[in-house]
This record gives sequence, C-alpha cells and structure tokens, in this order.
Amino acid sequence: MSNFFFRYGFVFLIAILAIWLPVDAFAHGVDDKTRAFLQQNIGMQIIPFLYIGAKHMVTGYDHLLFLVGVLFFVNKPRDVLLYVSMFTLGHSITLLYGVLSNVQVNIYLIDAIIGLSVVYKGFDNLGGVERLLGKSPNAKLAVLIFGLFHGFGLATKLQEFQLPDDGLIANLIAFNIGVELGQFTALVFILSVIRFCRKHSDFTLFTTITNCLLMTAGLMLIGFQLTGYFTNT
Repeated sequence: MSNFFFRYGFVFLIAILAIWLPVDAFAHGVDDKTRAFLQQNIGMQIIPFLYIGAKHMVTGYDHLLFLVGVLFFVNKPRDVLLYVSMFTLGHSITLLYGVLSNVQVNIYLIDAIIGLSVVYKGFDNLGGVERLLGKSPNAKLAVLIFGLFHGFGLATKLQEFQLPDDGLIANLIAFNIGVELGQFTALVFILSVIRFCRKHSDFTLFTTITNCLLMTAGLMLIGFQLTGYFTNT
C-alpha cells in the first residue's frame, strides 16, 4: 500500500492540478468576493490585502507548479532559502514596479510566459536543457528571471481593478507580504512531500513522471492563455 501511495499519490496531486487548469485559467485567480472588495476598496486596508496576497499564492497553481519544479532537487535548507529568495526578489520587484509605474502587460501573454516557466523547470529537471544547450544553465539566475515574470503576472491582476492612490503603497506591501506568507505555507507542504518521496527506491520513476506532468500542466496553461489572447484581442 505504501509503495502504491508513493508511486501514484503525489503524481495524482499534480494530475489534479493539471486537470484544474482549464477551470480557472481565464479567471486570473480572483474570485467574485475578492474582485468586489478590490473594486470598492478605499484607503489603507492592511489585513485584507495580506489575506488576498496569501490566498492568491496558496491557490495560484501556476506559481505552485513552478515552485515544485524549482525545489524538486534542492536538499539543503540553505539552498532552499537561496532559491526562494531569488524567486521572491524577482516577483517583488516587478509586482511593486508594475503597479506603481502602471506598466501595462497583456495578462494572457504574461500568464503564458509563467506557463513556459513551469515547462522549463520540468524539462530542466529531466536534464533536457543541459542536453539541448550542451551545458548546465545557471539555475539561480533562471529562477530570478522567471520570478520577474511571475511578479508582472501578480501586478497585472491588481491593475485590472485600478486601485486608488490613497493607501496604495501600504496595500501593495501588505499584498506582497501576504504572497510570501502564502508561499511559505505552500513550501512547507511541497518540501514535506518531496522529502518523503526522496527516501523511497522509486524516486527515479517518481522524478520522471512528476516532471513530465509539470511540463504537461505548463503546456496546458500556455495553450489556454494563448487561446484567451487570440480570442479576446
């Protein structure tokens, strides 16, 4: 029974996320209640924006799939902190810059690039990038660069609601802190599952299947977002 759970448990979880992609792909991760709050928001609202940021990360399948790929082979706590810090730095810069400078990026295209980041990490984890380029890419730099795109994805979601200038900076900082809190919560679960699976003899099989599913989920996200782009522009 334990072998069966190991072989198929986490793979099944990734499959569920992949199946769930088309359901929420065009909603941009904002439910009706959150949408109503953001549209009616006035002034500084620290706690609500903390909650919205955390909720967006915990329910943000694109960000979570990318983190699964990034941390798949990371063992040491120091390395986990380093990779997460690079991702955090990237998305924090473009989140704040994008909203405060009103940088307009097409939501469908940026989400397609985020999907590409998931495909890249799955492909890289299988050794595909190294075989394609003939050398191992700088994994930390790649995480930072893709983090910048993830941050623009967060920024474009907030820009939809034309947040008022009153309390904007404080609300953005609260939102970003909420994203980090949600990210920490997700990391605890992701690292626990990966650590458990790493102890089993079938980890090689698990690696292949999981990263293939990561690539599949990323390709699905790219396809749905590009469909949305060509349908709505």
